[in-house]
Amino acid sequence: MKKIIKRILIISFLVCSPLFLSNVFADLPPDPGGGPGGGDLPVGGGSPIGGGLVILMTLGAAYGSKKIFDARKKY
Repeated sequence: MKKIIKRILIISFLVCSPLFLSNVFADLPPDPGGGPGGGDLPVGGGSPIGGGLVILMTLGAAYGSKKIFDARKKY
């Protein structure tokens, strides 16, 4: 009985999954507009990467320090 229920669940998942996965596909990228040297933003957008990089490095350093502090406190 358990094998039948397991098979039914697996088959129903495989049959229904394409219905939910169709919404996962991304849209086409927008038209970049303008020609080369037109003064438009680059294809990836004009967002700076430096601010996010500093935040991620700070959070990584804080996480590493907490791990070291917890390891020292343990012994």
